[in-house]
Amino acid sequence: MIIIQLFNEYKVKALELKNRIVMPPMCMYSSDESGYANEFHFTHYTTRAVGGVGLIIVEATGVTPNGRITERDLGIWEDGQISGLKQIVQACHDQGSKIAIQLGHAGRKSTVKNDIILAPSAIPFDENSPVPHELSVTEITEIIKAFKDAAQRAEKAGFDAIEIHAAHGYLISEFLSPISNKRTDNYGGSISNRARILKEILIEIHKVWPKEKPVIVRVSADDYHPEGMTPSQMAEIVHEVKGYIDILHVSSGGVVTAPIKLYPGYQVEAASFLKANCKVPVIAVGLINHPDLVEEILNNNRADLVAIGRELLRNPYWVLNTAYINKIDNVYPEQYKRGFYIRSNH
Repeated sequence: MIIIQLFNEYKVKALELKNRIVMPPMCMYSSDESGYANEFHFTHYTTRAVGGVGLIIVEATGVTPNGRITERDLGIWEDGQISGLKQIVQACHDQGSKIAIQLGHAGRKSTVKNDIILAPSAIPFDENSPVPHELSVTEITEIIKAFKDAAQRAEKAGFDAIEIHAAHGYLISEFLSPISNKRTDNYGGSISNRARILKEILIEIHKVWPKEKPVIVRVSADDYHPEGMTPSQMAEIVHEVKGYIDILHVSSGGVVTAPIKLYPGYQVEAASFLKANCKVPVIAVGLINHPDLVEEILNNNRADLVAIGRELLRNPYWVLNTAYINKIDNVYPEQYKRGFYIRSNH
């Protein structure tokens, strides 16, 4: 194996990454009803920073209490939640990693008890899910403000970037997909209308988020359904909001239950398509766990950054181990160098 790109630096706006590896947001379900970060979150994220990950993206964090996927998700709807997140940010910075946070609203897929479940249309996720409340325009405006306020808190916590969760069948994704959005007002119908809430969220966020820090948007490029989103349709949506985003994080699925053919890199083709058609930097993700595949993606310019999720859960030191196998120096924490160098005098 010849490592060429994986350990190259990457810069977008003021965000300077020491390598091309991203840890994508993965829900840990380890908070409580408060939504506060705790010792587990601190250990989980800082471990990956010690392990050399270039960019860490904190899990989906609810902008409102009923915007959480579960009652054990992180939240960022009140100022008291800033402190715990700030400690994580500072510790990751101390280890040389940059860190972002994913801001999300679960929409009709929220399982938080005793709260109203919200969606663009009164259509349940599946036959076992409750019928959600169809959002009024006033309520949409309130959610847009919640994202803006969350971005302001993320800045106070010191995050290097924010990611807007517009994927996997959660609220923004529900607006984007024609399967879950049957509205007849300005937030439904045409692609421009379905993208309106995302665009308005981005516009409001830019009023409080520093210009030098990137905004990432994660999307589901394919609903795997004949009536749903396709990469071509997603490209049209990206063009609607292109002026407000710096990086596109390309995933798929989640709006409805659908068969998905899973294999290493199964979403890379969609990422490559959107990169080429929308002329924006992209993060590729999807069961990527081998350095050879990362190199193929980067060397063929199919993506700018590569997200490794499940593999980093199994092996927090994937980046360091990859460097060790390939005899790459100067990437190891000082405290761990004895584990990666052979010293004749010890």
